[in-house]
Amino acid sequence: MKGMGMMPHARRKPMSEINVVPYIDVMLVLLVIFMVTAPMLTQGVKVDLPNTSADAIQPEKNVESIIVSVDANGAYFLEVGGKGGDPMALADIREQVSKILAGRQDGEVLVRGDEYVDYGTVVRLMSTLQGAGASRVGLITEDNQVE
Repeated sequence: MKGMGMMPHARRKPMSEINVVPYIDVMLVLLVIFMVTAPMLTQGVKVDLPNTSADAIQPEKNVESIIVSVDANGAYFLEVGGKGGDPMALADIREQVSKILAGRQDGEVLVRGDEYVDYGTVVRLMSTLQGAGASRVGLITEDNQVE
């Protein structure tokens, strides 16, 4: 009988490790959900881009056109009816454009951006114009078609 009792009953110790496999599965599912929804959360400015052979913009009759220019240094200028002015801050541009557009039915604003201006500067301007009530934003370009 002594030979049989050589191995005492081994008590099972409680597991001290955490099983991480379910957490990895949950993390991967959340990662996939995030990757799918992230592109939908990006904010953008809606712009109707013209074709390469676009016709010239026809301004509304008897209405002075609103043109906001951005120079190479990122300074903003507001021109109403061909009359320009000094550089303005974005907040001032928004205030002036919203006042002008308040009395108009057509909310079109034209943007003239320098060729070398930072893309983000133009996007901030277009977002500001959209917030000021501009329903359409046109981009002024030079006609330099390569034959």
